[in-house]
Amino acid sequence: MKNVFILGGTGLLGYHTIRELVKREYKVSTVSLPPMPHPDLLPTGVDCQLGNIHEMSDDEVLKLLEGKDMFIYAAGEDERSVPNEPAVTFFYQANVLPTQRMARLAREAGVKRFVIYGSYFAHFAEKWTELELKDQAYPRTRLLQEEVAILEGNGEMDVMSIRLPYIFGTMPGRLPLWTMFLPQIQGKEFVPVLAGGTAMVTVQQVAEATIGALEFGKHGEKYAIADTNMKHQEFFQIIADLLGQKDTIIQVAPLEQMKKALAEHDKEVAAAGKEHGIHLAMTAEIQNRDAFIDPNDTMPILKYKKDDVRAAIKETIELCIEAAGK
Repeated sequence: MKNVFILGGTGLLGYHTIRELVKREYKVSTVSLPPMPHPDLLPTGVDCQLGNIHEMSDDEVLKLLEGKDMFIYAAGEDERSVPNEPAVTFFYQANVLPTQRMARLAREAGVKRFVIYGSYFAHFAEKWTELELKDQAYPRTRLLQEEVAILEGNGEMDVMSIRLPYIFGTMPGRLPLWTMFLPQIQGKEFVPVLAGGTAMVTVQQVAEATIGALEFGKHGEKYAIADTNMKHQEFFQIIADLLGQKDTIIQVAPLEQMKKALAEHDKEVAAAGKEHGIHLAMTAEIQNRDAFIDPNDTMPILKYKKDDVRAAIKETIELCIEAAGK
């Protein structure tokens, strides 16, 4: 069982996962949205088709999946999207329904292993029940995405989810999403942050964990992966240092102070007919906590290795700074 189909193979995670699959002598094919981010992006031998799989008929998708043993779902919308309200409808249509369809078609095509790239917000929605994160559009639909895929696979196809935290790394032709952090720090003498922190991994670890799920994962399992747990204050300090702002003060601010300002922004967003997948006031609650994950919970199972997360942060942010300066 070495024939893998990956949806979204030219994205950051798909690209690194394909490289690792090829290294391990898997046969790989992918469908990704155009345009190709960089000429000769993928390794030799990878069958890459540019197009929108969600616009293909069931018969066309089944033909693509003929002879495939495994399916990696590396596509969809994340919490950065701010759609028209209600956000739950947007994320349901963008993440849940397409995943359910792909899982159903994969099962019909004889695929035996199906891995979803999920979110660690689903993990904390289950863990921090007092926050009622399950009522927020993005975590709610991420949980549903996992569930419908698992139910589609029951008895015939093993379905696993990799719940992803902050991810660092680069690829040719695409700018890292962390560019959005620069305006929060660039040119500022004082930068307030909340008291919590977050789990982090590198793109290489995502690739290794994905293959680990394909090879060792159990049906219905949701694997929250991690390597390094870091406070937001330290993360922002790294960015400030890379910007050359040695005198910038990164200081923890009270939750209520930050939450009040973000709640006002939520009202402005609502007045414009938009809605965040996680309301900003709720984001403040999350960022005031340690969204930490013990790597020992999943590393021995999925067999991904330790990596240098701080070096990956440096490489990623330096590319963002270089791009912003052009």
